Amino acid sequence: SLNLCEPSGAGSVVGQRQKETMTDSSTNMRLKLPLICFILEIILIILFGVLVQYDHDTDARDFHNKSHHDYENDFYYRYPSFQDVHVMIFIGFGFLMTFLQRYGFSSVGFNFLIAAFALQWATLMQGFFHGMHGGKIHIGVESMINADFCTGSVLISFGAVLGKTSPVQLLVMALFEVTLFAVNEFILLSLLGTRDAGGSMTIHTFGAYFGLMVTRILYRPNLDKSKHKNCSVYHSDLFAMIGTIYLWMFWPSFNSAVTAHGDDQHRTALNTYYSLAACTLSTYAMSALTAHDGKLDMVHIQNAALAGGVAAGTAGEMMLTPFGSMIVGFLAGIISVLGYKYLSPVLEDKLKIQDTCGVHNLHGMPGVLGAVVGAVTASLATREVYGGGLDDVFPLVAEGKREASLQGGIQALSLAVTLGIALLGGLIVGFILKLPVFGAPPDTICFEDSIYWEVSSPPPRGEDMG
Repeated sequence: SLNLCEPSGAGSVVGQRQKETMTDSSTNMRLKLPLICFILEIILIILFGVLVQYDHDTDARDFHNKSHHDYENDFYYRYPSFQDVHVMIFIGFGFLMTFLQRYGFSSVGFNFLIAAFALQWATLMQGFFHGMHGGKIHIGVESMINADFCTGSVLISFGAVLGKTSPVQLLVMALFEVTLFAVNEFILLSLLGTRDAGGSMTIHTFGAYFGLMVTRILYRPNLDKSKHKNCSVYHSDLFAMIGTIYLWMFWPSFNSAVTAHGDDQHRTALNTYYSLAACTLSTYAMSALTAHDGKLDMVHIQNAALAGGVAAGTAGEMMLTPFGSMIVGFLAGIISVLGYKYLSPVLEDKLKIQDTCGVHNLHGMPGVLGAVVGAVTASLATREVYGGGLDDVFPLVAEGKREASLQGGIQALSLAVTLGIALLGGLIVGFILKLPVFGAPPDTICFEDSIYWEVSSPPPRGEDMG
């Protein structure tokens, strides 16, 4: 369903359906969308007013209360990484999902909407668990990065339900998912002492399996009636490659954005850089190898080439070595392409999981691979290898409170916890999103911008399919 569209003479039928959607009251957002946007934003403003304040590096009085140079502010250490992550969230994820021939407005536009909401809600939810000081949530550039990370997880889930959901459904999904993400993150990072700098577990595995469960509950038995639009055309695949290249370029910043300053951040960026490069070559190789005519599939290149960044997320800050990073990326590219080629059709036919973007192949399986690599690497950590750096990467091991083997076990347990919360949370949220009040499109007119957007000039009859 992700390949280029076959030519079709169904233009007049599609045109008629588009006209019908114009007057369909169930998908009319005239009141539903303004109501939820205004209510959510007013609640956010009130909560920010009551609970949120600047942290030490952001507050004028606090920062100038001690003698230090202005350039020692955390802004100068973290803001370049933040901006890279921010570009990934709004351009990378947004354009990656523009491969659908008639869903470009929604891919970029709904991505924009739910990201803008999620980063505000994430600031509060993560603050409740991580950043409370004297009853207030202290925010600065690091909390902005963490909020974007949480938002990234929501956008991964968006990829699984792409084309089949209304903007109201997406905002409701974001509301619940951000909350569950913060709970899972708190359990892993604060209670268990898990290390997951680039979020193989907390971001990718959680977002993928949450989204897969949501899309399973929202299963559409007659989605084949929209199948002619669940595919790409030449220019839509080119737009999607813009998202891919942005994500690929900035992924080293994503994985290293909140690691400790110095060698940790340097090492994480380097490990991710080589993992992505190795992954890209194995992706091209597997794409040609799995095609009967040896031709490259744009779906594989757009997605599987990024799997190396996902798989390097947990172990990136560890002493994985450049050699180890390349092996991880190489394997990630292979399993991701195999997933797109062979596993996605099975998931749809047998398990009724209609995963529009194939997030299981880009984020799910590589996320699990990253978690496993992190567990193995953690269990092998020694003072001889890490020296004084052990205090940064594995503080509990450095303090003698935990053996390296136990840290590895905790890393593995964290994967199980993440999967459990994601699947159970996705199950519950999926049933909530099934409520008819949210204005989801019917099976016959999914993957179509004109349901929710003013589209200036519909294509001539007979040319709808590109």
